[in-house]
Amino acid sequence: MIGLEDRQALTRDIHAAHAAGARLKPACAMAGIDLRTLQRWQASAGLIGGDRRPQAVRPPSGHALTAAERAHVLAVANEPRFAAVPPARIVPMLADEGIYLASESTFSRVLKAHGQTTHRGRAKAPQQRRPPTTHIATEPRQVWCWDMTYLPAQVQGRWFHLYLILDLYSRKIVGWEVHDSDHADHAAHLVRRTALAEGIAALSSKPVLHGDNGATLKATTVLAMLNWLGVKPSYSRPRVSDDNAYAESLFRTAKYRPEFPAKGFAELDDARAWAVSFVHWYNVEHRHSGIRYVSPAQRHAGEDRAILAARHALYASARELNPARWSGRTRNWTPVGAVTLNPERDCIANARSEDKHIQPLAA
Repeated sequence: MIGLEDRQALTRDIHAAHAAGARLKPACAMAGIDLRTLQRWQASAGLIGGDRRPQAVRPPSGHALTAAERAHVLAVANEPRFAAVPPARIVPMLADEGIYLASESTFSRVLKAHGQTTHRGRAKAPQQRRPPTTHIATEPRQVWCWDMTYLPAQVQGRWFHLYLILDLYSRKIVGWEVHDSDHADHAAHLVRRTALAEGIAALSSKPVLHGDNGATLKATTVLAMLNWLGVKPSYSRPRVSDDNAYAESLFRTAKYRPEFPAKGFAELDDARAWAVSFVHWYNVEHRHSGIRYVSPAQRHAGEDRAILAARHALYASARELNPARWSGRTRNWTPVGAVTLNPERDCIANARSEDKHIQPLAA
């Protein structure tokens, strides 16, 4: 339905194009209307009074419920046995008794007209769920991801539990522990120890800790510790496996390392010793593909920009020495900017990256 002002503006534009030599039919098509629509507007005062359909007086439907029938529907819906039952169940229950009064939609309309469409029953009314907030990390200690994974033991049916906290921006493992049981106290202790090691108390803005919906990570003990530390919890959407993709990817890297024992760990101390060597390798020696092949420790310490600038200078020198060997630009060593978690709104992350004025280093 096109409003009066829009009709008048379209008509002026079409007539201006027609006066300039354009035919009416193509001009109307460019404006998004049909030629007959323009003719109808001009013939029936549609450019003066606008669309009169909303103000039209329509006679009541001949098959509408009478006032007595509507009152009977309302009375039945308010019977004690239907006090906590929605129309979707009232209608079938009446049908089982051989009674048909009105359709489900008619019951709903009658109840709505009398202000009785509130949620029935003791259960909470359905609520519209917001999509998860897009967490954006532009520097270390802004967003953490954590999760727990199982490490197999040599005894079938026995598992050790590896807890990890990953810094989203730098990909550095900032906290980890291995235990022989899954308990909320272990998770709370890990968060407290990690916050102390990272100096969270001195930060004006505390980090966000994102995890899945596991019972351990949402336990009261853990929530109380997060509240005491000032860390803001964040959780994945139910049945959405990729909301915590960074932590899951880290676990895959860990379990496919050559040092990971294929037959499991003999004792808890063996699992902890392996974790020590893996965390050191991942943080210090590993060149991470997601951050331009610098180590997570280097990016966490802010050394990645100097390293990438040196690589760019080296490649530029090599290109100057043998320009015939380079068909295009050198390899892109631009530092990675903002990192997003749950990036359903990429425009926000792109705007944040532009605010940092990161200039490409590719020649």
